[in-house]
Amino acid sequence: MTKPAAQVIVGKATPRGRYPHYRRAGNFIFVSGTTARRADNSIAGASCDEMGTLTLDIRVQTRAVIENIRDILNEAGAGLEDVVEISAYLVSMNDFGGFNEAYGEFFDESGPARATVAVHQLAHPQLLVELKAVAFRPQIND
Repeated sequence: MTKPAAQVIVGKATPRGRYPHYRRAGNFIFVSGTTARRADNSIAGASCDEMGTLTLDIRVQTRAVIENIRDILNEAGAGLEDVVEISAYLVSMNDFGGFNEAYGEFFDESGPARATVAVHQLAHPQLLVELKAVAFRPQIND
């Protein structure tokens, strides 16, 4: 049985607009912009202490985003090893070092092509990073 060309994944944060988590076009899988937002709308890497001080951790958020992309790709029949391109959006280039450190836990120089840009803001004030990905995985016809 062939999966639909576009898919919203149960157990993941619901997209904040009318778009799918991913869309397959032939052998390519396009993963929509993905963040550290969890299914319950909490954000990995965002915590508030008893005094109300907010702490945001780029490393935790980066890991969570890549793990979310991994899970989405698994639903599409692919994996991180199939990613050929990533576009990264950081709210602050001051986080570039921590982002690269966490990113390097998943990918090395043989991994996907990548662009990283700074943006004014993301869809929630506690989000520091958003990634979108393109994977190449030949379809298996059932």
